[in-house]
Amino acid sequence: MLHYVDTRQGTNNKHSYSNGNTLPYTGVPFGMNHFVVQTNDEGSWFFNPNDRVFQGIRLTHQPSPWMGDFSHFLMTPIADDKIRGSVFSCQSSYRPEEAIFKPHYVKVKQQRYNITTELAPTCYGACLRIKYNGVQQAGFVLNAKNKSEFHLDVANRTISGYVSNFSGCHDDGLRMYVAMTFNKDIDLECSGYYNAEGSLINVSTLSGEDQHAVIRFVDCEKGTLEVNLATSFISIDQAQLNLHRDMRTSFDGLKEQAAQSWNHYLNKIQVTHSNEEYLRTFYTCLYRMFLFPQKFYELDANMEPIHYDTTARAVKEGILYTNNGFWDTYKTVYPLYSIIAPKEYEEMLEGFMNSYRETGFLPKWLSPDERGLMPGTLIDAVIADAATKGIGEHLMPELLEAMLTAATTQSEKNCYGRQGTLDYIKHGYVPSNYHESVNHTLDYAYSDYCISRVAEVLGNGDIADRYRQSALNYRNIFDTETGFMRAKDQNGHFRPNFNDTSWGLDYAEGSAWQSSFAVFQDFEGLIEAYGGKEPFFNKITELCNKAPDFDVLGYGFEIHEMSEMAAVDFGQVAISNQPSFHIPYLFNYVGQPASSQVVIKQILTNLFNSGFDGFPGDEDNGSMSGWYVFSSMGFYPVCPGSNEYVLGIPLFDSITIELPNGQHMQIHTENNNTQSNFVANVTLENEKYTKLYITHEDILEGKSLDFRLGLAPTYRSYGPEELPFSITKRNG
Repeated sequence: MLHYVDTRQGTNNKHSYSNGNTLPYTGVPFGMNHFVVQTNDEGSWFFNPNDRVFQGIRLTHQPSPWMGDFSHFLMTPIADDKIRGSVFSCQSSYRPEEAIFKPHYVKVKQQRYNITTELAPTCYGACLRIKYNGVQQAGFVLNAKNKSEFHLDVANRTISGYVSNFSGCHDDGLRMYVAMTFNKDIDLECSGYYNAEGSLINVSTLSGEDQHAVIRFVDCEKGTLEVNLATSFISIDQAQLNLHRDMRTSFDGLKEQAAQSWNHYLNKIQVTHSNEEYLRTFYTCLYRMFLFPQKFYELDANMEPIHYDTTARAVKEGILYTNNGFWDTYKTVYPLYSIIAPKEYEEMLEGFMNSYRETGFLPKWLSPDERGLMPGTLIDAVIADAATKGIGEHLMPELLEAMLTAATTQSEKNCYGRQGTLDYIKHGYVPSNYHESVNHTLDYAYSDYCISRVAEVLGNGDIADRYRQSALNYRNIFDTETGFMRAKDQNGHFRPNFNDTSWGLDYAEGSAWQSSFAVFQDFEGLIEAYGGKEPFFNKITELCNKAPDFDVLGYGFEIHEMSEMAAVDFGQVAISNQPSFHIPYLFNYVGQPASSQVVIKQILTNLFNSGFDGFPGDEDNGSMSGWYVFSSMGFYPVCPGSNEYVLGIPLFDSITIELPNGQHMQIHTENNNTQSNFVANVTLENEKYTKLYITHEDILEGKSLDFRLGLAPTYRSYGPEELPFSITKRNG
């Protein structure tokens, strides 16, 4: 399925508008490094698919432009003496339409130098094959921002050293060590760096700020240079060990290994459709779900995992992962891993457990260590979903302890744990003097549900009962008069002068419309708060049909999420951002699945594609790709931790999911055409199926799921047992 993937999906972006805010990453699944063609030097937006300038291949760890990069450097092949000490002086035009951008392979021809560069990645490094076709001396430039040090070893054809640059890290001395070897002799007399006057200074050691190391080679004018590189956050010796392991395999062998690594995951879900664009979109989205989180551990000489602990500033034993924001990914990424990559999921949990052991709190946004961004502690959902599915069982007692720590302890550092923890416990909500208090309250209530689920799995009834009760705290900020979740002060008074389209202040990246329905654990209870199914149905219908208006109140200016919602004109759904991911599925909870089906199909077919503008908003570490992957298969995990997936409408004619237990789940869609926006009927294991959800057990047992689509919606009454999970429903 790799042939369907072009990594440039969703890469046409700028600060003010996102078509995904993705980068064309080449790497291996969950690899420690990614590699990206750099086309400009404009901060976080260093690649655009419409640029025709090649500045080099960047080793990067940037998970999002809003997070920035860390431990990065740029590699640029050159073949003339016109360069000076800047990226600009080295850059060349290239033809994007002729270049190859694949998960496992990059190929670019620099028109200026007549050089063709190929790259094949490994977990800890890469191999570059650079074909020089001119008459001028072959060269290679290593450009590192901020602090770095490199040493050229002419006798052994190597360069080694470190870079120290990052957008944020608790260790202000964080280093990434680099080991690089060449298959051609280094010409030291023509290597070094350019000073401010433009003269080449011949040195074998370069140390300082913003280094621009120039390496030239003997007798390589019309030859092929192979560059093997590896990195380490442990030491230069570890980097050299990582390099030695990779060098046992040829360039073509590494390329094939990387391809096999990707196909291992891409082949786990086989989809068919007459429209090949749907296939390209699906598999490129699926590829994006296995880029993050990235390994932040390495294997020592005994093949045992070790990692660098930025808190203690010391090397520790064990697994560690980084580059993940759980506010985004808990909704889609980890639920998919639970189906097709549970072993990897378990290893990630072990890594997150180590983050807790080293900092005292579970992570929220790692890059490379805790950045403390976004509301809630939504790793709780990642843990609860695993617990209910039997993943990482041996870790659950300590993970529950870690969840309870965040739920009961106020950290002295704002980046850790819950904000306003003690006030939430005291009032049953986070007061309005805290930024984004509504989202904090709703996320904490959902996390409390997740705690109750883990406690339930572990047989701790007292904790399960207590936190199942506090999972209903969303009721404390629900305003029956307006039908929205609203911020309250410490005296229990709603903030005055309410405007339902005002973004920010009390809400995270949205208004009351996008933020008031994050009650994943108890939609039945929310429906009761509205006064019944009809008023709730009317409210979410209004949400879909209302103009995409917004007020910039909480920000004072228009943020890109507002622009994206307004641009696509899908009402207030704002599928461009994570708080709205579940909204199209809410009609199921009032027994009106037809409304969900038509909204979902319109989003799938109108707002996603495989091209440069492929996403309706920030893709965010696989989370938006995950929405597409799940929704196009016909079901979606609205409430991770519940073991249920709410039914929607499939996009593909057939789907085969390869399961870890050796089973296969088959999904077939009859009468699948553009005009059929509704599900006429469903069968599970060839029996008529009337529930609006399936369970994780249904999937793992490989039960066949068949949809017949229709032109007109069908309506009927649904009993409580046919509706998706809610706490209130189960207790009622």
